[in-house]
Amino acid sequence: MGEFELIGRYFRSMELGNAGGSEHVTLGIGDDAALISMAPDKQLVVSTDTVVLGTHFPPDYIPANLAYRALAAAVSDLAAMGARPLSFTLALTLPEVDETWLQSFAQGLTDAARDHRISLIGGDTTRGPLNINVTVLGEVRPRNVVRRGDAQPGDLLCVGGPLGDGGGGLAVVLGESMPSSVSDAARDYLFQRFWRPLAQCELGLELAGVASAGLDVSDGLIADARHLAEASGVALHIRLADLPCSAALQAWPEAQRMEWMLGGGDDYVLLFTLPVASIRCLEVWASQGFDVTVIGEAVVGSGIWLDDGQELKEKVQPAGYQHFQRKSND
Repeated sequence: MGEFELIGRYFRSMELGNAGGSEHVTLGIGDDAALISMAPDKQLVVSTDTVVLGTHFPPDYIPANLAYRALAAAVSDLAAMGARPLSFTLALTLPEVDETWLQSFAQGLTDAARDHRISLIGGDTTRGPLNINVTVLGEVRPRNVVRRGDAQPGDLLCVGGPLGDGGGGLAVVLGESMPSSVSDAARDYLFQRFWRPLAQCELGLELAGVASAGLDVSDGLIADARHLAEASGVALHIRLADLPCSAALQAWPEAQRMEWMLGGGDDYVLLFTLPVASIRCLEVWASQGFDVTVIGEAVVGSGIWLDDGQELKEKVQPAGYQHFQRKSND
């Protein structure tokens, strides 16, 4: 099957362009390039993610889940900037043309595009080791962009959902031993959280123009908090007792849960700072169903400091994250 026939059969025919944001697309799939129209008061936000077999996902996978995860992870970067998703391109490198694989992959991509209201507008296919490159486009008003570098001392440090599910999900995906008290429902929840994370786009839009700084938790809470702290020139104090944890993780010992919550990665929840003057937003967001938790604050200084209720300790080394690979020196 040739490249153009492949694209037409498995991607254009899936009508991904109807998923959302298509009103901005002047010219989509089928020409040499796509054309996108932007409103005068909007900026284009662009982010690219590459997903490689053996680095970002294990060899035992379902193509539909892989496609969903690849797109959702990329869209999460738009949410972190307070941007509304518009469209994306897909560059897909395949070792061979496997129609069963392509049909499953295209269905997962369709599901993710629909759930995140974003449209496929073009891309490329080639032969080689499996590699998935997704470039996402979004829009935001210039004054509403959420950056990493604008947190101020006194701001509240907040997270948009439970931490550690990505690490727990990876344990399920890899078939690692786990407590006998882990239910089938908990396993399924964590499996889905790893393979089908949902980017927090709606929360990101709420944060636009309100949060002082933010990013998404993809490399682990400590590593990503360090990115925010360094960019903003502040220290972040994190209260361990306040870290939100899903019910699915409760069956594991506290030490394991804490390891995943601090450094597991792949949670794709938003981590942001909120000026105290905007504290009433927490009540509004709660009434709207957003699961936002205050886990600490920004202060004068540098580094990441963990408060266990008895003392404050600086986290000197970032929690190293190696995607699906487990570390041997933790």
